[in-house]
Amino acid sequence: MQPLPMPLESIIFDLGGVLIDWNPRYLYRKLLPTEQEIDHFLTHVATSDWNEAQDAGRSLADGTAALVAAHPEHAALIHAFYDRWPEMLGGPISGTVDLLQQLREQDRYALFALTNWSAETWPIAWEQYDFLHWFQGVLVSGQERMRKPSPAFYHLLEERFPLQLATSLFIDDNLRNVQAAEALGLRSVHFQSPEQLHEVLSTLLVMPG
Repeated sequence: MQPLPMPLESIIFDLGGVLIDWNPRYLYRKLLPTEQEIDHFLTHVATSDWNEAQDAGRSLADGTAALVAAHPEHAALIHAFYDRWPEMLGGPISGTVDLLQQLREQDRYALFALTNWSAETWPIAWEQYDFLHWFQGVLVSGQERMRKPSPAFYHLLEERFPLQLATSLFIDDNLRNVQAAEALGLRSVHFQSPEQLHEVLSTLLVMPG
């Protein structure tokens, strides 16, 4: 990866999978006996598309009711998804939080977050993780009723906060979201691990190697 072609002014972080370890399997390993059954439930019942509808603003109650109606035989497991949602949190991804802390201490770049997250579960994370308060601004999809990879959600950053996509760097673990950002001229990093992110940031001269 080559150094940024324009001066970097802002860094935008995704949260789940980058700074916060969120995984439904942490819960469903308590409720289902095998990984195969968990795979089937998360692939065919409580799918990513279904969860993202809540991230885009649908209420948890409406989302749960719709899924129970479609899969009544899994009603108890479906209700557990949001009734026991905090059990899906594995805690901070410490290596990435350390990098965020270093960037904060440098005070060279404005720091923002752009996250697909339900408006109803967001307060749990906001109260639990102090580092979420380090950002100069956070856009939560459920609150805005739009989500990544919609271009409008990225552009809302420019409207809401003092930043420009052209002079920002975006970090996300979802390749779909990275590709959407890059199509808008927002230079992006497909996050895979804190070590990989540190290497990329060092290559871009954002932080020491």
